[in-house]
Amino acid sequence: MNIVIIDYGAGNVKSIEFAINRLGYNIVLSNNIEVIKNADKVIFPGVGEANSAMQMLKKSRLDELIPTLKQPVLGICLGMQLMCNHTEEGNTKGLGIFDVNVKRFSNTVKVPQMGWNTIKKLRSDVFKSIDENTYMYLVHSYYAESCKQAIAVTHYEKAYTSALQYENFYGVQFHPEKSSSAGEQLLKNFLEL
Repeated sequence: MNIVIIDYGAGNVKSIEFAINRLGYNIVLSNNIEVIKNADKVIFPGVGEANSAMQMLKKSRLDELIPTLKQPVLGICLGMQLMCNHTEEGNTKGLGIFDVNVKRFSNTVKVPQMGWNTIKKLRSDVFKSIDENTYMYLVHSYYAESCKQAIAVTHYEKAYTSALQYENFYGVQFHPEKSSSAGEQLLKNFLEL
């Protein structure tokens, strides 16, 4: 299987690469449009600040490519947020794949949310063999609002969308590569879609 991690300079890609390798697959890191287009599965990671990450995507024209992909695509953390309509972080227009906006947690809670939290209301094949209220590892100051495309919900200050799906696009706010056996199961499920 041909698996590609989108390389646009805003991802903690090594831990994702190691997690995929542990599942017995090889993975390629690339920003080449043809390589990404021809992959069987695409992972869109993200760590950092939304506005500068979007500028990096635009520079390599990946902002035009990603919404047109037909194979399963998994956005992780900032990758998921950039697939939404808009994020308050840097007042950034997203790729518009998921019809939802990204807001900042208020200062009434510790920001960023950092550590383990549960996922609930699981509705997708990517959660096969993962139980309700399973703990996943999160590090984020911004969250996707509740929406129709939500396939998992987490509570921190309020209920928010912690996973999304629209057609062949999936997004998770948590880091599956850092979420122990449940995160590994999610990556396995994604690769077996």
